[in-house]
Amino acid sequence: MKEKVELLVGQIPKRRVMTYGQIAALIGNPRAARIVGGVAHYGNKKLPWHRVVNKKGGLASGYPGGRRAQKEYLEFEGYKILGKDGDYWVDVDKLIWWPDLVGGESGK
Repeated sequence: MKEKVELLVGQIPKRRVMTYGQIAALIGNPRAARIVGGVAHYGNKKLPWHRVVNKKGGLASGYPGGRRAQKEYLEFEGYKILGKDGDYWVDVDKLIWWPDLVGGESGK
């Protein structure tokens, strides 16, 4: 499972996001969003985990450095961050990325 999660996260393009639940569903285990979060916490640190958000677009408190650090990574890449005072999110409806499972890159 870890390998599938990491493979998918590694493909998320800049200025797009995926959700934990979306990743879980795409790897064949739709109820495994928390497991995806565990892989994010302990997985390959070179992957763009900052592009993974919760189903409402919320940034992760468990991200290394917390929501503020995730916010800074996303802002550096040009994302518009909503919220304030540690409660940050992105417009997941506009930014959600759905990979083309046949090949190539897709959008919504």
